This record gives sequence, structure tokens and C-alpha cells, in this order.
Amino acid sequence: MSTTHRATPPTGEQYALHHDGAHGPVEAIITSVAAALRHLTVDGHDLVQGFDEQSTPPFGCGIVLVPWPNRVRDGRWVHEGATLQLDLTEVDRTNAIHGLLRNTSYQLVEKTDDAVTLGAAVVPQHGYPFHLWTTVEYRLTGNGVRVTHAVTNLGDRPAPYAVGTHPFIRVGAHAVDELTIAARTVEHVMVDERLNPVGLEPAEGEWDLTAGRRIGALALDDAFRVQPDDDGVTRTVLTAADGTETEVWQDGDWEWLQLFITRVFPTAAGPVTAIAVEPMTAPADALNSGVGLRWIDPGASWSGSWGICRPA
Repeated sequence: MSTTHRATPPTGEQYALHHDGAHGPVEAIITSVAAALRHLTVDGHDLVQGFDEQSTPPFGCGIVLVPWPNRVRDGRWVHEGATLQLDLTEVDRTNAIHGLLRNTSYQLVEKTDDAVTLGAAVVPQHGYPFHLWTTVEYRLTGNGVRVTHAVTNLGDRPAPYAVGTHPFIRVGAHAVDELTIAARTVEHVMVDERLNPVGLEPAEGEWDLTAGRRIGALALDDAFRVQPDDDGVTRTVLTAADGTETEVWQDGDWEWLQLFITRVFPTAAGPVTAIAVEPMTAPADALNSGVGLRWIDPGASWSGSWGICRPA
């Protein structure tokens, strides 16, 4: 008996969303693989750096990082007196990086014209003997997208959990090098030659982004603790010379931000500068440090949101 399989792109199903917003149509495309944000526009203006559906997301573009973002040193951590060994997925630096679902195809939970919820299980495996169900909801707004992550512990013991995301941000057609970036950075994560954290320092001097810095003058692959505004929301804003902006916001549970700049992001027109603005609930190596790590009790759940918008 033969079975015919419908061909899908390497990034999986493509979920197209549309919303008639106050500032024009809002459009997005979400992929089932890694629940990635592949495309986002407001009135035709790009808010993210996209990638082809036939491509593995360059530099992890748009993907979800769960149950930990960033790196775990040597892929090794200690739980209840036992040393656990994760698979090493950043081989050149001998680390485990970006969680366990970056190549997983999420299931469709629910879809409407302007929203989609995808879900996936984290099953017990090397170095992570816990069982989670995690979902990601992308919901278009009048000027962008709101992303809500949720997790439930399906196991019989508390499970460690953190989450991050990896969108590359655009301000329409403006060259990224010409943009300025502003964020209320409070502490900077110091790292070693393998990009693993070795301590925190005040975000002063070159690490102070509060007043805005031109991206073309920066070299960043750095994490920061960020400070929310009075409404409890943290905002990172990219601004073009003509005053147009793209904002990445994160609610109070997302205390950390990774910024990464590459000059060789691949596009059909050749390599370009791109900047990832990555909300995180915990910094690198949280399984060892415990910083920002949540322990989800059996049967318990957690959820938190972030988003991208084009301010009015």
C-alpha cells in the first residue's frame, strides 16, 4: 500500500495572516517549522527581515527558542545532584544552543484570518528529562503583531523553562546600517571567547543604548537586562533618518534582550547587514545560573507576550 505525501517547503506549512489595520493592511507569514515569523508588513512596509520558504532560516531568523534561549555551556548542567548532558548543537563552541525545537514542525492548534496558534511538545530527551506542551500565538494588531508564548508541564515533577525569540528587524526599505537603535539597557552580560556568560556589568559607555546608537557603528552579539517603561513594558526602537520607526516590545516577564548584528545576512540581492532584536525571559546558561529560569510545577502553566509594531 503506497501513501502519497503532499510536498511542503523545508520550513513547513506557511500560515498567511491578514488584518485591516488603522494604518493600512497588516500581513504576516508564520512557518510551522520552529513556529518562525517569516514575513511581517504594515501598509507594505517591512518590519522584519524575511527569508525564502525554501531556506533554512538564516542565523535562526524568526524562530522560537524553547525551553531555553541562547547557550548552555558545554551542554552540561546539574539537577538534583546529577550532571545532565544535552546534545551539543553549537559544535564549534562546544555548547547547546537555542533549545530543543528549532527544527521541529509545530502542530496547528487554531487559525483565523488574523491569528494562528501553533503547538509542540518538548519530550524527555538527552539532558532534559521533562515533558512540556508549548504554544505560540501570533495575532495581528492594527500596527503589527502580538506574540504570546504559553507552556504547560505535562510531567510529574517541576520542569525548568525559559523562552526566547529571534526576529531580525527592519524599518521598511531603509538600510539597516543607517538606522539607530535605542533600548533602556541596565546591565550588560560579559562573555568569554565561547560567548558564554561570565558576569554582569552596568550598561555604561559603549553598552548604554538609552540615547540611541547608529547600527553601522556597532558590532553586537550581546545580551542585556533591560528596564521597562512606567507601564511595565520594555521597548527597543529602531529609527530611520526620516523618523519612521519599528518597535519591539516585551512585557514584564521578558527581562532580557539579545542584540545580534551580522553583515552577511543572505538575500536574493546579496549579503546585507541585519540586526536581530531578541526578547528573552532568561539570559544564556540559565540552566546553570538559574537567572530568569522558571520552574513549572506539574500541571501548571505560564504565558507571556512580546510584539513588533510600527508606531503611529
